[in-house]
Amino acid sequence: MKSPWSYEQIEELIGFLKGHSVHTFEYEAKGVKISLGVDLGTTPSSSKSAASKSVQAALPVVEENPNLKKITSPFVGTFYAAPSPTSPAYIKEGQHVKKGDVLCILEAMKLMNEIEAEQTGTIRSILVENGQPVEYGQPLFLIETDGR
Repeated sequence: MKSPWSYEQIEELIGFLKGHSVHTFEYEAKGVKISLGVDLGTTPSSSKSAASKSVQAALPVVEENPNLKKITSPFVGTFYAAPSPTSPAYIKEGQHVKKGDVLCILEAMKLMNEIEAEQTGTIRSILVENGQPVEYGQPLFLIETDGR
């Protein structure tokens, strides 16, 4: 998965944070989370370099696979992996699912909406945590389709 930010933009952000005495910064969108911590006792160039390397290491790596598809949130809501807090999750990473299988529940305006698989395949990654708020279009899962 490609970061929505370039390394130059990240370095510029680090410079801004240092100039305003901000020690930490976190940003998450579209399945990419950036957490920066600036050590104000280091030189600017070493701090930027170290932060850039840590951001690069934190970015998820997705192999180029034409059968790997994102399942995204159809609306803003809260993600639930199971029908109740004491129930097992609908799916697990590595699990094979069929079209129509329930993957999760999204709560929106006190309504519980079951999100179903639109195609058959294997869940390769669950990209959100149980109880996490999600945005419209945010990737929830990576599914490797059967190529059909």
